[in-house]
Amino acid sequence: MYNFTLHTPEGVRDIYGDELLKKNEIGEKLHKKVNSFGFRDISTPTFEFFDIFSGDIGTTPSREIFKFFDKENNTLALRPDFTPSVARAAVKYFEEELPIRLCYMGNTFSNRSDLQGKLKEVTELGAEYMGDPSVEADAEMIKLAVELLDAAGLQDYRICIGNAQFFLGICEEGKIGEKERSLLTGYILDKNYFGMEDILNELNLSPEVRLSLNSLSSYVGNADILEEALLHVSNARSREAVERLKDLNDALKIYGIDQMVSYDLGMMSRHNYYTGILFRAFTFGTGDAIVRGGRYDNLLMKFGKPKAAIGFTVVIDQVMETLRHQKIDIEIPDDGVLIVYESSSFEEAVRLAGEKRAQGKVAELLQRTPELKREAYEAHARAVHAGEVIYL
Repeated sequence: MYNFTLHTPEGVRDIYGDELLKKNEIGEKLHKKVNSFGFRDISTPTFEFFDIFSGDIGTTPSREIFKFFDKENNTLALRPDFTPSVARAAVKYFEEELPIRLCYMGNTFSNRSDLQGKLKEVTELGAEYMGDPSVEADAEMIKLAVELLDAAGLQDYRICIGNAQFFLGICEEGKIGEKERSLLTGYILDKNYFGMEDILNELNLSPEVRLSLNSLSSYVGNADILEEALLHVSNARSREAVERLKDLNDALKIYGIDQMVSYDLGMMSRHNYYTGILFRAFTFGTGDAIVRGGRYDNLLMKFGKPKAAIGFTVVIDQVMETLRHQKIDIEIPDDGVLIVYESSSFEEAVRLAGEKRAQGKVAELLQRTPELKREAYEAHARAVHAGEVIYL
C-alpha cells in the first residue's frame, strides 16, 4: 500500500543538506550579479487569478497550469511563469517615465506530463527590463545572461539568438492564419517536420513562401547567416528582423561577447507573448536551455500600459544539474563553529556561542554524549561545514 504521508507527488521533491546549501549559494551569487546591473527586487504572489496566465494574454496553455478555486469560486492558478505577474505589478505600481529594471527569484509550477523526468516545481531567477525598446537594451540583457553563466562557474556554453518577427513576417506574406501559424509553431518546436509538411500542403502558398518556411532550420550559424537570409526573404517584416539582429551583433561586439553567440532564425517559443529578439543559452550536460528570454513589447499593453520590455529567466535547479554533469563543484565555506559542552559548562557554551554569532559565524551547540568519541563529533563538524570544534 502506497504511503502518501511519506512521499511527494510526481514532479516535486525534497531538497536538504549540502544540496540545498549549494543551491542557495548559486542563487545568492546570481542574484547579486543581477542587482549589480541596477535591477531592483520584486516579489509577486505564488498564485494569481487564472486569467493572468491564460485567456486573452495566452502565455501558458490551460492544461499546463495547476488550477484551483477560492471561496468566491474565482479560478486561481499557481504561477507557471513569472513574466506576466511582473508585468501586471509593474503596470500597477510603477509610474516612472524612465525604464525600470526588475528582478526576482522564486518557484514556478508546471502541470505538464511530458517533462521527461524534469521537475514540475523549479526555482527561477529572472530579470525584466521595461520601457526601453532599443537594440542596446537587447545587448545589455544578453551581456547580463553571459555574466550570470560565468558567475555560476560554467565555462563551455553558447548563446543562441533569433527573432520572432522573422517567422511572423513569412506567415504574414503567405497569409497564414493564426490557427495554422500556431500549429506550425508547435510542429517546429517539436521538430515534427511531417506535421509541418501536412500543414504546408493544406495551404495555398507561393513557392517562395513555402521555400522560406522549409528553410527555417538552415538559417543557423554565426553572423554570416544573417546576410544569407536577406538574400532569400523579400517581405519587409522578416528583413527588418534580420537587420535588427545585425545591429544587435554590432552592439555585442562592443560588449566583447559577439564570438560567444550564434543565430537561429527558426527559433520560437511556446510563450506567444514574445514579439522580437529571442535568446537561449545552451551547454553540455543538459538537454534543455539553461537561460530563456526575449523581447515582449505587447505584453504590458494587455495590462493597460504600452511599454516595450525584454527579460529572461534562469532555472537554478537546471544550473545545479548542469554543474553536476560537468563535475564543477560549488564550494561551501567551512566557517562554522561546533561547540561540544558538558552540562557543567552549559553557561560558558552559551556565552561562547553568542560571541561567535556576533562575529557573523554559525555556531552550533551539542551537549556531549558519554558513549560518543571525538571522532563522531569531528565527522559531524565536517558534515555541517564547521571548520572549528571547541570542547568545553
